[in-house]
Amino acid sequence: MKLPIRKIFSIFAVSIIACIIGCGKTDYLAEGIKIGVAEALTGPIAKYGVPIKNGFTLAAEEINAAGGINGKKINLVVDDEQGKKEEAINVFKKFIHKDKVLAIFGPTLSNSAFAADPTANAAKTVVFGTSNTADGITAIGPYVFRNSITESDILPEVVKMAKNKLNLKKVAMMYGNDDAFTKSGYDIFKKAVGAEKLQVVATETFAKGDIDFSAQLTKIKNLNPDAIICSALVEEAANIVLQARKLGIPANIHFIGGNGFNSPKLAEIAGNASEGIINGSPWFLGDPNKKNVAFIAAYKKKYGSEPDQFAAQAYDALYIMTEALKTLKFTGSLEDARTELRDALAKVKNFDGVGGNFSFSENRDAVQKARVLIVKNKKFTIYSE
Repeated sequence: MKLPIRKIFSIFAVSIIACIIGCGKTDYLAEGIKIGVAEALTGPIAKYGVPIKNGFTLAAEEINAAGGINGKKINLVVDDEQGKKEEAINVFKKFIHKDKVLAIFGPTLSNSAFAADPTANAAKTVVFGTSNTADGITAIGPYVFRNSITESDILPEVVKMAKNKLNLKKVAMMYGNDDAFTKSGYDIFKKAVGAEKLQVVATETFAKGDIDFSAQLTKIKNLNPDAIICSALVEEAANIVLQARKLGIPANIHFIGGNGFNSPKLAEIAGNASEGIINGSPWFLGDPNKKNVAFIAAYKKKYGSEPDQFAAQAYDALYIMTEALKTLKFTGSLEDARTELRDALAKVKNFDGVGGNFSFSENRDAVQKARVLIVKNKKFTIYSE
């Protein structure tokens, strides 16, 4: 039986209207749950970015092998932001508007986060930092999260313990003055030093990419401080430590570092000169936590090397996000899902990860126990009382 032309047009019109209303609501799930990973994979900052990418990749493979998110696979969309602010902004725009990701992890540096995170926040897309520790990152907006503990939560404890154990009276300070992370670290160190009533005999600066620190270190050596406090990224940090020992600054004058010191590259570059460096982190390789032991074994099997703090925090971050993703219904548009994810992520509390118990604060910062560490036999271990 043939349908009347009017009936055919009526059915066709209803179908078009239904598609306009419903089609496209969940087509962003056609390739799985897409999550952007914007990290520095080339250039000098790749020493942080590559382990971070590895941590995400390992976690995604495990989550997908276990069935994904209510049957939906996680699809990591990875791009190189090169440790540059302009590139981070471009990658974020690509993720949000072209790739249609649900959320973004990254970027690697706090400098880049201050530049790119406003783009994600304005687009109402969750951006989750795993290595951004400068103060003020989450103040950018309600879609900005991080599981990297701020320097202000760690450095005062590091200074306090070092002072008590080493009987410090006077210190010298060094910091990179062209980077948001290292400058923020210095500001926090300076405040902590004041709170502990330590005398500052010298404050020296440098820039990213500097390789000769002899002038600053010679001045510091002549002032004979009890310790040297340094806020630096790992390349500069390692070379500063190495050159200090070569100049004759003795090993009993300890270096106290910030989060930038938390990399195996420190010992690779500085060698024996890295012994005795003191810093802080929520994670360290020797933690006997069962989840951490399993993570380290899986990482070594996959990548042939030991993970660092940044790989561990990335690994935990994807599992933290998974806790929120499991609660999403995915019945609305991509924009709806992005907002639902923000709301669900903020509710994650008491997550048990490789770095220990984790929750988000009301400001979407990390609530996690920080530990003071010291380098022994070229590896970080607990700096016990």
